[in-house]
Amino acid sequence: MAGQGMMLGQMLINMDLISNQELDAALSEQIQSGKKLGQILVQQGIMSEAQLMETLECMLDIPRVKISNIDIDIEAIKLVSPAIIKQYKIMPICRCNGSITVAMADPLNLQAIDDIRMSSGLEVTPLIASVQELDMAIQQYMAFKTDPNLEKLIGEFTDDQSSRDKQKRDLQLVKIDYDAPIIRMVNTILAQAVHGSCSDIHIEPQKTNTRVRFRLDGELNEVMTLPHSTEAAIISRIKIMSGMDIAEKRMPQDGRFRMEFDSREVDFRVSTLPAFYGEKMVLRILDRNHVITQIERLGLSQENRRKMLFLSRRWFGMILITGPTGSGKTTTLYSMLSEINSIKKNIITLEDPVEYSLAGINQVQLNPKAGLSFANGLRSVLRQDPDVIMVGEIRDQETARMAVQAALTGHLMISTLHTNSAGGALARLGDMGIENFLISSALSGVVAQRLVRKLCPECRIEYILDKETAIRLGQPELAGHVFYRAGGCNMCRQSGYSGRLALHEILLVGSRIKTLIYRGITEENTLQDIAVEEGMKTIKEDGISKAREGLTSLEEVIRSVLLEGEDDGNKYHGHSK
Repeated sequence: MAGQGMMLGQMLINMDLISNQELDAALSEQIQSGKKLGQILVQQGIMSEAQLMETLECMLDIPRVKISNIDIDIEAIKLVSPAIIKQYKIMPICRCNGSITVAMADPLNLQAIDDIRMSSGLEVTPLIASVQELDMAIQQYMAFKTDPNLEKLIGEFTDDQSSRDKQKRDLQLVKIDYDAPIIRMVNTILAQAVHGSCSDIHIEPQKTNTRVRFRLDGELNEVMTLPHSTEAAIISRIKIMSGMDIAEKRMPQDGRFRMEFDSREVDFRVSTLPAFYGEKMVLRILDRNHVITQIERLGLSQENRRKMLFLSRRWFGMILITGPTGSGKTTTLYSMLSEINSIKKNIITLEDPVEYSLAGINQVQLNPKAGLSFANGLRSVLRQDPDVIMVGEIRDQETARMAVQAALTGHLMISTLHTNSAGGALARLGDMGIENFLISSALSGVVAQRLVRKLCPECRIEYILDKETAIRLGQPELAGHVFYRAGGCNMCRQSGYSGRLALHEILLVGSRIKTLIYRGITEENTLQDIAVEEGMKTIKEDGISKAREGLTSLEEVIRSVLLEGEDDGNKYHGHSK
């Protein structure tokens, strides 16, 4: 690999893309980190990924491919293990004449080529593709490709059921491992969802079959239908894994379990619900790699990032994260805790349930049946000499009052509320019976957020916003500016979107707002207006700003943050360029 690095480095010098000094520094880091030379040069900003790909194409005589412009053969993807696809960031393209064509970011990785050859049983023809395109393709295709072994497992299960019925008829006492096909079938479904970066698995009994749907980027998609005869066995298997009562089918149940995928642990939170044709089961996938992040990577605007860091570094006061269910509040909470986390601070969380394990943080799982509620738990936490307290959700007056008191006694208190705006959080605390003088003294800031889908950068379509639409948006000055709408390509399964990002508004409770609250002025619109006057960018404005950058579409912004008097995202199209 060192020889290849020297060859690549010399070619880059000959093409005047890097200097001798930059090459020497990159080679030194390569020795220490073990990373690829090209990867180091791109990460350091010395050259772009496009320049690196062009150089590799010239040096290795391996064609470069743009994945969004080619048709990917689903049958070719099935030939390679999902673990290999994820580990090496490769995407099988097609199979032809005893070989499999594979797009790779690093065609020099001989270990990856050997593993692909072993997995597929075919010779490997590599193509060069960008890391960004490969990441997008893997996410889009992994969740929706049916594992080739699934049909075989269903057949094995059917055969085993027939053998079991025959055993009963013949009164034989032969012990047979009937659960093996079901165990592998369940593992296949779970692995497919995890490798596809999905957030939820829905297993739903229908009249004639069992439907399996995955939630990806906030939307449910049907990925497979299974024989109705497999439903009871699948549900029972997951119940056993989750510690549930497999005999109880008339009442809802909750449970959780943990499995390892690609050398990382993934948690599953499980819920069952009796339905007309059987038990419906939903599994929430809690993948730490996808949730725990840094504040700098939350997709905040520069001003909102500054405000978020300011709030996170306070020593006392209350910070509230607001938004509807599924708006990413947990991600923001845990990102703030990661920013705060220090060996010098005693951080305690009260959660129901504990979704992710955070190293160095004391997390408490609530148990309302045993009397450990948010309010009771918070009362006990205050006797544990805490510096920072995180309460999963403020649901009632008692919890709200305890949280405010904790913030007033020198603790940093972080929690969530279900409100539509930052200003609405202050009114909600008042509705819970918290006195205005306590709210004004305790509250430091409120972060309101929504999640929207990101436009696929490969197929987004430019258009010019017309004057009428700009006026309806409340920003007539945007008329004539470039915006983007969803297109559709192979990279995003023709949806036009790939991934999600958050829209935010961050209200800092300054002296003017504190005075208004103290005087009893807590109307949502009034506080919002004052906050805007003091420089707060609303969720609507943040969304329009990100739509202008091409990160999302106006349709997504309208869907997530419904503008007054407008309910049709299709109205926000201008003229195509």
